[in-house]
This record gives sequence, structure tokens and C-alpha cells, in this order.
Amino acid sequence: MRRCAPAFHHKEDDPPMAPIRITAPIDRETLRSLHAGDQVLLSGTVYTARDAAHARLCTALAEGRPLPVDLREQTVFYAGPTPPPPGKPTGAIGPTTSVRMDAYTPQLLRYGVNALIGKGGRTQPVMAALIENDAVYFAAIGGCAAYMAACVESCDVVAYEDLGTESIKRLTVKDMPLTVAADCYGGDAYADGMNAYADMMNGEE
Repeated sequence: MRRCAPAFHHKEDDPPMAPIRITAPIDRETLRSLHAGDQVLLSGTVYTARDAAHARLCTALAEGRPLPVDLREQTVFYAGPTPPPPGKPTGAIGPTTSVRMDAYTPQLLRYGVNALIGKGGRTQPVMAALIENDAVYFAAIGGCAAYMAACVESCDVVAYEDLGTESIKRLTVKDMPLTVAADCYGGDAYADGMNAYADMMNGEE
């Protein structure tokens, strides 16, 4: 069920809004203030995790074992950075297609992860889990992995080192540009974009 969001009065003919600066870990009040389509600049701590790491995390949760890193109230970035060139914290880093993590995401949101970063739309169970757990899904820029790497100030492996590129890494980021793709009220920027395009093709204002 879609939750009723607070009043939000931005209109299409209004001037562009400045990006919202937020810091991770992101508190719940900040998450509740965000709406699908908002542009943000994220600074702070995020954790990378892709398919293999998600599978291990969810197996541990299902078996009642503690996770190797506490991800409650944390932001998970679907990414596997390439090895760093000399003098840099990381190589190219870009978002992985998020639907690959959808089978695991509701369980991690129930555990306490409160923000996700990836690319592409999400399935209905994930959208419902975002609402139920006051969580937000951000879309990162695809195809700009070198640019995204410039936002990373530090990168440390914190779990599953044997997975190599897919190990869980703790990143410190500065002004990473993101879009709120799905908010905790059921707002969906991907669906909004497709609907707007359909209206345009049908000649509607």
C-alpha cells in the first residue's frame, strides 16, 4: 500500500531545485523528507555489496548468525570497484543493475539497512519493503564510473575479502550525485518518467 507523503509543492515549471546535501549514515528523519525525483549530493560512509555478498549476508541472517559488518542504519551501494591506480583510493566504480539484488533486498531492509544505491527499477516486493521500513533507493549515474570514483575519498575491505571485486568495502564519499529513485511513500521516479513520456507521446500536457 502506498503511504501518503507530506505535501510537496514543486511544479514542472518551477526553476530547478538545488541538490539536497545529505550525510550517511542517513537518519530516518532525513529519509522521510526525501521524495522520488529529488537530486542529492551524498557524503559520508557507504558500503559496497553485490550479488555474492548479498547471498552470504542473507544466509547468515536466515541462520541467525551475526553479520561480519553491522549494516543497520547504513547505506548499501551496489558496486564492485576496480583496483585503484597509484595514489587513488579506488579505480572506476559504477552502479550495478539493482534488480539482481531484489531477491535479497526485503530481508536486508527488515534487518535495518535504510538506504540503497544502484541503477534501474525495482520489483514490487522491494518497493513495498521500502515503504514498510522507511527506506530510500537512490539511482546513481550509469556509464560514469571514472567520475563516480572521483567522489570516493577512501576505500577499505571490511568483509568477504575472498570475493575480490565483490567483497564488501567501506567507502568514504564526498558529494556523490544521486537521484531519489524510490522514496518511503511509494514514489517511483522511474515509473513517473515512463508515464510522463507516455503522456508526451499521446499529446497530453
